[in-house]
Amino acid sequence: MKTLQLYVLRQVAAALALAVGSLTFVLVLGNALREILELLVSRHVSPLLLGKAVLLLIPFVAVFALPIGLLTATLLVFGRLSADQELTAARAGGVSLLTLVAPVLLLSLLLTSLTGWFYFEISPRSRVTYKKLLYEVGLRSPEALLVDNQFIKIFPGYIVYIGKARGRELEDVVIYRMRTNRLDAAEGTAPDRAGPRPARVLATITARKADYAVDETNRLVTVRMPEAEVLYIDSWQWATVEDSVLELPLPAQRQRGVRPKISEMTWSQLLAAYRENKALGLDVSPIVFQIHRQASFAFACVGFALLGAPLGVRSRRRETSIAVAIGLALTLLYYAFFVLAEAWKHSPQLHPQWVVWIPNLLFQGAGAWLLWRADHRV
Repeated sequence: MKTLQLYVLRQVAAALALAVGSLTFVLVLGNALREILELLVSRHVSPLLLGKAVLLLIPFVAVFALPIGLLTATLLVFGRLSADQELTAARAGGVSLLTLVAPVLLLSLLLTSLTGWFYFEISPRSRVTYKKLLYEVGLRSPEALLVDNQFIKIFPGYIVYIGKARGRELEDVVIYRMRTNRLDAAEGTAPDRAGPRPARVLATITARKADYAVDETNRLVTVRMPEAEVLYIDSWQWATVEDSVLELPLPAQRQRGVRPKISEMTWSQLLAAYRENKALGLDVSPIVFQIHRQASFAFACVGFALLGAPLGVRSRRRETSIAVAIGLALTLLYYAFFVLAEAWKHSPQLHPQWVVWIPNLLFQGAGAWLLWRADHRV
């Protein structure tokens, strides 16, 4: 029995290595053509710098390649075992399908831990380092100050959050007018309350659409909003302003480097950002969504392994193209829930943080049921 289990595990591991390698190459190539190629064509960049940029992309794309590679490998191996009647021979020898799948499920748990480690630590750090590298060589425009999915705190007296940025076109903009955007010492407090206190939100400005321009001479970023809603926190009064223009002052010296987006923060950075922004009185739903998103995606390997094995047995095909096609369809279905949750992440009343757990529940539940059916088939 152990010999058969090791045989199946070796087959899956070999197919997994090939699938992950191929997917990583394709994903890295896609990012390279979009970003690094501009570096190579428009600027004199050394091969060493180019190689470093490519290496920094690998952990970022490996997070997505591992679950998809495991699904493809499981479909391919068990489809071939079924087509070659090896599963029938194993059954005749008293070895059940669940026994053969057990080491693959253990491998999926190992890959879950590896994916979680990459997603929470390695991938964010490599992505931020990669962007700093691009920043240093000048690929990023010096005017690219307003980026999406990040609480931007470089403007004195303001904190800005942007849902989506396409060049200078912004969507779902929230601007917090602050007493300050740091935790300051208490002013005029009683002796027993001396110490730091949270900064206070004076007003909240929201706009569905906006654009901006940078005035380096006067150190200003001018944000133009066709229609903006202003909420004054003290009086809780709303006001709608059309063709609103807001000038955000730049700090005396521009900060060096690139601040990580919420989607590029490590686990410790997410928790620190959650505590800090909650203390400032800001909306922390984007951070909560990102924590759930990363945690749920780490479990994709388990669902893919559970579903891939019985589907491979049922397909009874040894062709690689069939396994790739089924794997692609399941991957698209899995990511559809993440796309839906991403669209809802600025609507906390819809609870997008729970939507990202639905594909795990569906895939693991359906996989466990199909595996039980295949194992008890006469």
